[in-house]
Amino acid sequence: MRGGPSVLGIVLAGGEGKRLMPLTADRAKPAVTFGGTYRLVDFVLSNLVNGDIMRICVLTQYKSHSLDRHITMTWRMSNLLGNYVTPVPAQQRLGPRWFLGSADAIYQSLNLIHDEKPDYVVVFGADHVYRMDPRQMLRQHIEGGAGATVAGIRVPRSQASSFGIITTAADGVHVEGFLEKPADPPGLPDDPEQVYASMGNYVFTTKALLDALRQDAEDERSVHDMGGSILPALTEMGQVQVYDFDRNHVPGETPRDHGYWRDVGTLDAYYDAHMDMISVQPVFNLYNREWPLYTHTVQLPPAKFVAGGIASESMVAPGCIITGQVTQSVLSPGVIVEEGAVVQGSILHDNVRIGRGAVVRRAILDKNIVVPPGATVGVNPERDRELYHASANGIIALGKGQHVL
Repeated sequence: MRGGPSVLGIVLAGGEGKRLMPLTADRAKPAVTFGGTYRLVDFVLSNLVNGDIMRICVLTQYKSHSLDRHITMTWRMSNLLGNYVTPVPAQQRLGPRWFLGSADAIYQSLNLIHDEKPDYVVVFGADHVYRMDPRQMLRQHIEGGAGATVAGIRVPRSQASSFGIITTAADGVHVEGFLEKPADPPGLPDDPEQVYASMGNYVFTTKALLDALRQDAEDERSVHDMGGSILPALTEMGQVQVYDFDRNHVPGETPRDHGYWRDVGTLDAYYDAHMDMISVQPVFNLYNREWPLYTHTVQLPPAKFVAGGIASESMVAPGCIITGQVTQSVLSPGVIVEEGAVVQGSILHDNVRIGRGAVVRRAILDKNIVVPPGATVGVNPERDRELYHASANGIIALGKGQHVL
């Protein structure tokens, strides 16, 4: 950060994303398309860059080619100022093995920290949809004198079993423990019906992080995970505090989208997050120009609506040609909806083609899928469950280039 402490950003982007299958069958989870033109990794990188954290390492592992390519082509920073966003694959610096967990991923990449010599290390996940100014979290970390600060988002106690929960002391700041999806956790000191769910975003004082990583590497019983190993170890030493995400404010936000955060780790969460964006007053607003979201811009002509083609309550990317009817949907670049076709409540990735008279309803179609004329997807959920992948809530999902019967 210019004129302030030296900060290195580390983005954890090595997970397999099994719960997002079939979207992750051929790519890493952070590389999955979101919102028509973005990749999931663009959200964390945009937050860090907007927050003046300009030296960022993205640790990758599984099926990382499209993720590495996207970062390399899109996130080009000023070499003159020494800024960079760089993908860092598993390098097997400590032996012929993959990363054993998120903590081991950083431990195997300690050369990045040694080379940069930062005062603080910001470690964020790569697969959440949100806006956040990391400078505000860093400021609390420095003022509190903690070894580590973890971001927590308030959720009702009734939803605690879906998250990793942070328990705090009576002051509501110092962390006393972490509970993994508890059924009946204690409430917050200022609101007994709410708890802190961990967002997977951390700030570390460099020395505290290095010491914890080295101790963890020597523990054969450890799962070598940031949230499951490093934070609990630092908590036992009284070095962890929580940052209340509700206190974070970004320029241009509205009361409606303040504090929005979604873990899109499942098909249903991924689908719901898209539906959050397309209403007249969206729960998450992509159009905030004061805290922009950056991505690779494709060189395609504007979207075109011809022969009575319409789209309502939808987002339509460049290069699309709409002759049919589209409602409550998100269309990525190059999608074609032919005459008489109907697309309802669906997410269509790049270059999907919906044939004449076809119907697609409550579905997620990955890149390059062709729905033949007169075919249906999502109209008969019972039949489609036998043919395609279906989520718990009945969303039909087809993988990249999958054949539609």
